[in-house]
Amino acid sequence: MPMNATPEHPAAAQSDERSGAQPGAPTALRRTVLIVAAINAAYFVVEVAVALAIGSVALLADSVDFLEDTAVNLLIALALGWSLAARARVGRVLALVILLPAVAVVVQVVLKVGDPEAPAVTPLVLAAAGAALVNLVCALLLARIRAAGGSMVGAAWYAARNDVIINLAIIAMALLTLVIGTGWPDILLGMLIILLNGRAALVVWRLAGEERLAARALAGEDLDDD
Repeated sequence: MPMNATPEHPAAAQSDERSGAQPGAPTALRRTVLIVAAINAAYFVVEVAVALAIGSVALLADSVDFLEDTAVNLLIALALGWSLAARARVGRVLALVILLPAVAVVVQVVLKVGDPEAPAVTPLVLAAAGAALVNLVCALLLARIRAAGGSMVGAAWYAARNDVIINLAIIAMALLTLVIGTGWPDILLGMLIILLNGRAALVVWRLAGEERLAARALAGEDLDDD
């Protein structure tokens, strides 16, 4: 051991182990989620501008997903290094955040039903293809740190993965719209976005519950009380 090194205090090490805390926020995890947050924020501006210009409900709902993913990853960067119990609480908050785009989609669907005009196809396809590429990159980045990040990173990964599926569905919807010339595919896709975000929220909620149980086990609590 170097002369100026300070030996780790046994009591402090035992406290960290029981709480599930990570000594110091992992630099690689924080850097990755901040990069993902910046990417999502940038493309949110692009997609919402295109969505408003062409009148696409599905694309507008997807732009809300980008805003949601920005917030989720920023929250993860703040929460890294917390105890298992704290991470579980944040994970459940993020599960509720994932549901926010569903509310926006419901409002837009109601408005679209009254005026089911078809959106412009070419900019819709280009914007959706760009969004799919962005979300794929984000999903791959998050997959590398998913195991270490727990339910929080799991929230971001599930959202990015589902967004890729949504973007591909938008492209298919645009091609269908080109054939039938109505806005009803746009409405149906909005309903699909609600379902995907709801499922992602459920999975993340369950992951957070597992971390809560792990935190209680480390604390020596009786798990049979539930």
